[in-house]
Amino acid sequence: MLRHAASIAGRDACFRPFTRLCTGFFTAAILLLTSAAGLLPHGAGAAEPEMQTEAQRQAAYDQLAREQSQLEAHAAALKQVVRLVRPAVVHIEVTNQGDARPTTSRRGAADETGSGVIVTIEGKPFILTNRHLIRYSTPENISVRLADGRVLHPTHTWQDAGTDIAVMSIAGSGLLAARVGDSDRMEIGDFVLAIGSPFGLSHSVTHGIISAKGRRDLELATDGVNYQDFLQTDASINPGNSGGPLVNLRGEVVGINTAIASSSGHNEGIGFSIPANMVMIVAKQLIDRGAVIRGFLGVSLDSKFSATAAAALGLDRPRGARVTAITPGSPAAEAGIHVGDVILTFNGVPIDDDNHLVNTVSLTEVGHDVPLTVFRDRAELPLKVRIAQRDAAALK
Repeated sequence: MLRHAASIAGRDACFRPFTRLCTGFFTAAILLLTSAAGLLPHGAGAAEPEMQTEAQRQAAYDQLAREQSQLEAHAAALKQVVRLVRPAVVHIEVTNQGDARPTTSRRGAADETGSGVIVTIEGKPFILTNRHLIRYSTPENISVRLADGRVLHPTHTWQDAGTDIAVMSIAGSGLLAARVGDSDRMEIGDFVLAIGSPFGLSHSVTHGIISAKGRRDLELATDGVNYQDFLQTDASINPGNSGGPLVNLRGEVVGINTAIASSSGHNEGIGFSIPANMVMIVAKQLIDRGAVIRGFLGVSLDSKFSATAAAALGLDRPRGARVTAITPGSPAAEAGIHVGDVILTFNGVPIDDDNHLVNTVSLTEVGHDVPLTVFRDRAELPLKVRIAQRDAAALK
């Protein structure tokens, strides 16, 4: 079952604190470093001889000091990431009955708690978080607790139901913002940190890796999240982490933690984060326009495009999005896309499947001429399409 990583008051529990941040990382690092340095003894696993002489004991201490210095260098990098990003992470408490006072205990009056991260957009500070956390509330009923203990209220909020992204403007002195990285550069296996307020325990830090990319067909607890492209991570995410950042080892925000797959309601090693690139596109449109203007291509797609169907068309594997219908007068019709075409690339991006194409088109700026490649009659054909506005197209 997929659950949002927001915390309902009265269900608070414990979250892995920073003191356990590096447990798994250090275990792997010890093995890798000692192996690379030739420090693992011959016949590792066999009983070690006792160190009888003072000289042998001193040599062992010297070797241990050399090994420890290498581990400490790696630990220092992780600590530096936390020191840079943690001050930009906020704890959010939402009351939906008009009482906006922040709670001081895990049994307080907040209806829902979660997380957010301060970033700079067009030179001004904003908080990125999840829509499902604040959707039923108003700015005066949202309390934002900063890392330094100050409690502020947002001056304005924007929400996008299609991606579950929310943005809040905030005014205050000395606000520290996190850097935003390029989520497209993240690869499966990359180390990441999750920072947030699981079960109301603000500014907790856990670590893991990117487990998968491009999760686009999740059935979330909140309806209407139709534009999905989640990063999957095994970094510990629990109720209350919603809206908090997923951070790479450069100290950059690469995602906004949103949901977990769990049969218990707690972390089971499968969490989902909205990629930072998608978040920033949506956030900038919300701030500039008050809403997200989505691109429109005008095609219906085959959601069951299989390996057998791909082979019958001459493709080496199932990839791209197969067109099953075209809206008359749409950008697709004007560009010369045909029913039966398989759209392989869009604006230089290789297309994985139908959901991937829908997401990519929706985030493309309206009015832009975009190159694409279709597979037709066992050959690739380059085309160009001018993207229209989805809502305006729907009104025709």
